[in-house]
Amino acid sequence: MVRAVAEAWSSAEQQPGGPRTTLGRMLSQLDDDAGRPPRSGVLRVGMVCPYSMSIPGGVQAQVLGLARTLRRRGIEVRVLAPCDGPPPATFVTPLGNSLPTAANGSIAPLAPDPSNVLRTLRALSDEQFDVLHLHEPFAPGPTMTTLLVHPAPVLATFHAAGESASYRWFGGLLRRMTPNIHHAVVVSKDAEALLRTVAPTIEPEVLFNGVELERYRIGPTAATTAPTIFFCGRHEERKGLDVLLAAMAALPADTRLWVASDGPDTARLRRQYQHDTRVEWLGRLSDEDKAARLRGADVFCAPSLRGESFGVVLIEAMAAGTAIVASGLDGYRNVATDGSDAVLVPPGDVDALGAALARVLADGELRSRLVDAGSRRADDFSMDHLAELYAERYRRLVTPPAGPSAV
Repeated sequence: MVRAVAEAWSSAEQQPGGPRTTLGRMLSQLDDDAGRPPRSGVLRVGMVCPYSMSIPGGVQAQVLGLARTLRRRGIEVRVLAPCDGPPPATFVTPLGNSLPTAANGSIAPLAPDPSNVLRTLRALSDEQFDVLHLHEPFAPGPTMTTLLVHPAPVLATFHAAGESASYRWFGGLLRRMTPNIHHAVVVSKDAEALLRTVAPTIEPEVLFNGVELERYRIGPTAATTAPTIFFCGRHEERKGLDVLLAAMAALPADTRLWVASDGPDTARLRRQYQHDTRVEWLGRLSDEDKAARLRGADVFCAPSLRGESFGVVLIEAMAAGTAIVASGLDGYRNVATDGSDAVLVPPGDVDALGAALARVLADGELRSRLVDAGSRRADDFSMDHLAELYAERYRRLVTPPAGPSAV
């Protein structure tokens, strides 16, 4: 990222007026802004995401949902993020296209290039936010750029769990940036464990991920005439779609499987299982279509193998009134309890997954118990409540500490 900033400066030198009237002027303005007192009136929050908002993902969904909810509460939130197409909302400022980057066993749509650095600095200079809320602040791109210049108090939310190549490669640089974080949040104990590998001095607060519950509880329901399982996740090895498709062999002939989204394994899996006409490949779905499929399915299956820090998709299924069969990953156990609101099986165990799916599909009483418990559990993860918690922390960051009493 430091290299990207240097390249951005070099690029600015080629512009009319040189860097003193482009990047230099922006950095000077940001330095001035860093010391200004918070303004009265509406609180202005810059919510920065390193991932393209045009590509579905858990962090992107959290950013949009939290921004929508905070804006309804009267906080002026603007999202700064890459976009590989039209921004998904009017409150999103696009920072350019993303570059597919290997991360945590997946491909992340990041934007670490110099042009993104320039757009990020310009947006920060123009907007003059009261608070900066960075999601994945150590990810290359707009969040790391913002953390480097930090023209306003920084609240950082860490989502990732498991392993991180960037944490290993850039650990020294990241540790030097930690003093720029004024308040740190992790979404789970698993995310905290990863953070401590690179920034052991940070003492983060654990706040859950949120779900806009009514978006899943109310709306059209996708029709189905047979026992139906729904899978929605990127088609890559760590999400376990291979395991689910193999487990279909143990299920009755009238079982249906809806497979949403796509990914690097889509073509291979479609060829490998083209003989199984029970599988319907849906491709990418809109948020509305995803919710309708969740409401229509009998079971939502999340067979992930690793790399899940928090089971937001399980909360969405609970809110939609769908029974859950999932892998017993630590990240999923943050949300679901085996035998209470979900059936959890060992990750990668085809036979166990098939048996669990068959049992839940065949036992209507069990499904009803799982759905009822899941609906109650989903209430604990309301985005409205999460937005209230973040709003309190924003206000603390912009409220100067009380000085000594006047004598």
